[in-house]
Amino acid sequence: MSPSNPIVLLLTHSGDFFTVDRVAAALSHRGAKPFRLDTDLFPSEIQLSAAFTQEGLSHQIRYGHQSIAVKDIHSVWMRKIWQPKLSPDLDKRFQPGCIRESHAALKGFLDALAPVKWLDPLEHISAAGNKLRQLRVARQVGLPIPPTLVTNDPQEAQDFFQALKGNVVAKMLTPLSYGMGGSAFFVYTSPVTQADLANAEGLRHSPMVFQAAIPKQQELRIIYVGGQCFVGALEAAHYADETLDWRRTKSQPTVWLKDRLPAEVTQQVKSLMAEFGLSFGAIDMIRTPTGEHIFLEVNPCGEWGMLERDLDYPISDAIADVLLSGFGAVA
Repeated sequence: MSPSNPIVLLLTHSGDFFTVDRVAAALSHRGAKPFRLDTDLFPSEIQLSAAFTQEGLSHQIRYGHQSIAVKDIHSVWMRKIWQPKLSPDLDKRFQPGCIRESHAALKGFLDALAPVKWLDPLEHISAAGNKLRQLRVARQVGLPIPPTLVTNDPQEAQDFFQALKGNVVAKMLTPLSYGMGGSAFFVYTSPVTQADLANAEGLRHSPMVFQAAIPKQQELRIIYVGGQCFVGALEAAHYADETLDWRRTKSQPTVWLKDRLPAEVTQQVKSLMAEFGLSFGAIDMIRTPTGEHIFLEVNPCGEWGMLERDLDYPISDAIADVLLSGFGAVA
């Protein structure tokens, strides 16, 4: 590979399109060579090899008719890492071990790429995914947060509910969505009722997040890329009678509108992302009827395709620019 054509590794899965295609096109337009690695197809269709001797190291990726050496990779886009797709012919007794070994091999293989530029480093993504830490850091940088309780104690949940006069929602600590359209396995933000808490013994087996229900004027999805904020807004009134979570709207089309943040909030977002060491993130906020911006969460690998598709935001170009930063002039 010519020095003027840097290789960029795109970590994703075989069901991921649009966003990864747009970033690949943006990279190609700049003269770079994107190499898509569908992580769910390792080890069934992708071959990774790592050779170690006293004389040196050699790491190779083979996928279809393509083959690259790790030493030639300029940067990595950490879009998604997915569960391996195993052959249905594989004995079920061996599947957990094969998945465990595949994850370990992939993790060890990616470690060889630690010296190159990542958007973003795996350890930063992992640390930033801690929802409790997110709330703590958001508060630290000056972003308002909703009153929140995370507990596995039914009585504490009941007390929190009573203190807020029943204006409480519940959600999970960990995301389960698959892509832009969500997933059948996703547990959405939902209102809490007194009946829910009367049967809350299940909390003893799995804690939940309880938050004050914040009045909404708009819900904001802010895509942060290398210091830029691309803001999409949804008018909450359009689906308020149907759901608290815009991802569950069915009868009403999801209409994204271009928006922007006040300068002070933009600076707080930049401080938040700097604390996490992230150059990319999808941040969810609520804008209240009084104009206050309430931080909800940040997804370090969150979805943004709908904003580029519907609002023509150049997010894929911004991602490509970050991945190629420091390389010099790229056509």
